[in-house]
Amino acid sequence: MERQPRSGCAINRAVEALGDPWSMLVLRDMMFGDRRHFRELLAGSEEGIASNILAERLRRLVDAGLLVRAEARRGQRAAYTLTESGIQTLPVLVALGNWGLAHREGDPRLRVRAELLRDGGPALVDAMMDELRERHLGVARPDPDAPRPSELLRQAYERAVGDAA
Repeated sequence: MERQPRSGCAINRAVEALGDPWSMLVLRDMMFGDRRHFRELLAGSEEGIASNILAERLRRLVDAGLLVRAEARRGQRAAYTLTESGIQTLPVLVALGNWGLAHREGDPRLRVRAELLRDGGPALVDAMMDELRERHLGVARPDPDAPRPSELLRQAYERAVGDAA
């Protein structure tokens, strides 16, 4: 049940779909952590999202067309999948990360992903979106032999964690 928008302004409509911090963090964890199930999202939340808030945000993201919830039989875990609309929020997350890098302090191990995406520029963001399309929509990457951005991000994170130890 989608709520009536406050106005037809494009920025307002985007904020209504994405403006909640928990929604953005759920999308982040799906994109960068490949978390697809409720329990994975709950347990892997760096920020400690509560189960009732996570359930509500997942419902909102499905209602907004950013995620699809697969039907699950009794006793099975329902999987969530990014839609094309959800995948196209990646540049928004990258822009937020760039702003955060420039204007907010943070844990070096948690900044590394944003730094890599910033430094990799539009080509890396596009490659990441292609990888997300492959993972979530079954669309083959244009260059299947190219390094996977998720692997580059994982390696950078592991180096940052190793350096911090």
